[in-house]
Parts: sequence; C-alpha cells; structure tokens
Amino acid sequence: MSDAHPREGSVRVAFFDHSNERGGAEMALARVLRSEVPWSATLVTPRRASRETVFDALAPGVHHVEIGVAQPPLASRRGDRLAPLGAAARIMSTVLALTRAPELRAADVFVANTTRSGVYVALAARVLSKPFVLHLRDRVEPAAIGGLATQLMRRIALPGAAAVVANSQATLATTDGHLRTERAVVLPSAAGLEPSGGAAPIVRPTVQRVGMVARIDPWKGQELLIRAFASVEELRSATLDFLGAPAFGHDAYVDDLRRLATELGLQERVRFLGHVADVAQALQDLDICVQCSIRPEPLGQNVLQYLSSGRPTIVADEGGPSEWITHDVNGLKFRPRDERDLSAQLRLLAADSERRARMSAEAQRTPGLLTDVEVAERLCDLVSDVARAS
Repeated sequence: MSDAHPREGSVRVAFFDHSNERGGAEMALARVLRSEVPWSATLVTPRRASRETVFDALAPGVHHVEIGVAQPPLASRRGDRLAPLGAAARIMSTVLALTRAPELRAADVFVANTTRSGVYVALAARVLSKPFVLHLRDRVEPAAIGGLATQLMRRIALPGAAAVVANSQATLATTDGHLRTERAVVLPSAAGLEPSGGAAPIVRPTVQRVGMVARIDPWKGQELLIRAFASVEELRSATLDFLGAPAFGHDAYVDDLRRLATELGLQERVRFLGHVADVAQALQDLDICVQCSIRPEPLGQNVLQYLSSGRPTIVADEGGPSEWITHDVNGLKFRPRDERDLSAQLRLLAADSERRARMSAEAQRTPGLLTDVEVAERLCDLVSDVARAS
C-alpha cells in the first residue's frame, strides 16, 4: 500500500475488484496498477481475512483501500432458495459502504475490474453520479458466471456502463443487446509480456517438458490434459508441469489430480509447481504449452504469455484463445473438450521438431501482443475520454 498524492491535472480513477486472490483478473489489474501512467489511481477491494494479497508493490501514488464485504460467487447453489437474498444483502451492504466512503467522492471515473464487482459498482456509481467503466474479463452467460450473475449484469451493470472494455471479441459478443453505450472496445488483459525483439527461443530436438500456466481449477482443464498426455507415446520421456496454484476454494482439487496421475502411472512425470512469479522465465523451459479449458475461455492470458515467449502452443478452438491462433502457423487448435484430438495435437508437435521451431518463431511475431504499460496507456486514454464526456 502506498499513500496517494494525486497528480495534478490527471484523471482520478477508482478501480474496484471483489477479491485480493491470485485470479486472472486480479493479476491483470495488479500489472496495470504497477505501470506508470498519467492517472491518479485508487484501488478498492473488500476487507480481507488474511494479509495475503495479489495487490502488492503497486506504482507510487496508487492508494489501496478496503471497503465493503467479501463477494462469493453469485451462482446459486441448486436448491438454495436463500442464495439470491444473501447475494443481494452483500451487494447492498457494499454499495452503502462505497457511497459513504470519502476516498471515492473525488474520483472522476469508476472502473469495475470483475463481474462480481460490476453490479455493486454500477449501483454505487448511480448514487454518486459517477460514470463507470465495466471491464469484462468473463463471458456474460449462465454457463460462465451463473444465471443470477448473468441477470444482474444484463439488467444493471451492462446498461449502466459509460464504456465497456472486453478482453476479446468473444467476450464482447456476449453483451449483444444489453449495452446502451457505443463506447465498447476490445483490449487484451495485461499479461506480463516482455517488449518484442528479444532473443529467439531455444527449441530442443526432443520434447522434455509439456506445461500449462493456469490456476488449479476444475474448469481450467488440468484433468483433460493429464489424460491426453498419458496416451501420447512420443511423450513417454517427458514431464507434464502445471504452473499455478489453487484459488477460490479449489485447494482439494490438487489432491484429485495427483490421484488421477497415480492411477495412470504418471506420478513421477506429472508435477505441480505452484504459483510462479516470473512466468516468462519459467516458460523458457517448456517445449509445448497448452490451454485446454473445458468451457470457452474469455481471453486466456496464458496463451498471450506462451506466444510472447515463443512457445509452441496448443489451444482449444473456442473463445478468446482461438482469436490469437492461426492453426499450424503460430500454434495448433484442437476440438474443445476432445481428449483424443488434444492427444493428436500433442503427438503432432512432439514428433516434429521442425514444426515446433517454425511455430516458435511465428508465435513471437503474433500481431497485437501488448506489454503491461501499453495496456495501461490504452486504458488510461479510455477512462480519460469517459471523464471528459461526463
């Protein structure tokens, strides 16, 4: 946390997130708030039970305040008729706290960084007569965020937004018919990418390590990848490495995956390496990188990281990741949730070092890859435009 001293003449932005955990949205926002751009920024998160937070070492002048209560998932549990009432109570409690917070009265623009913060920020912005920008990092549909959250987003957050930032065209498409603003842009999330022009990646003649960068979560596809990996004879001497830690209540899932690896005889070859601070460095040791989420991924920050690092990449052919990959040029695509097709793409790359070398070079040339500062600058331009128009 740092003490804020507003920059004279700069737009005053209040950023909101519902969590301090290491989720993709939170890590992306932390990277933006570590970038030096001409805004005066305040970060608002709920009060937390522990001192652990992804929002450390922010840029000088970024003020971090804790207001409101924790916001668990808005998806109702089957048969729990009181869940919507509990969600409404938490939302309104946070709205009340935000409208009373003196730190927010001077803000020119509010920015909701997540779906769960979008609803209460929309309501608080209305009470305080502040324009708000909705940063969409989730697809707005029941399969992704639950029925209750989808209804709240469509009825409150989307219509109330002065601008919308979506992390992919696929994400933006899920807002069709629910926006009142014409200011809607696609901007990839800050993913810790290095400036282009670095050294060409080393491509080993044989595959030694296959990997995935993602938090440990059932929908991220770790089980699918373990099963597909197990059937590829060409990878019998390789390890499968998972770079990422569980979050949002999925700690026990790691044990489930370890049991699966043991059942398949892979206990010595499947490794769980936990959270990795320097992703770019860790990727240099991987020969094949995989994104295989079992529902459409809004963006897939890991895919951007793979490409920027020049890694031969395999992605599910849906959602945001498919927008970044041209099949058999800068990566390979497989039929979503299809274990056999994923195995086939792994086999194709494992057996062909020349293809891996070609894809590695093309990956680094993928157009549209942005550094964190470039993402922050574009976001700063947008919120400044919103402030001037209000």
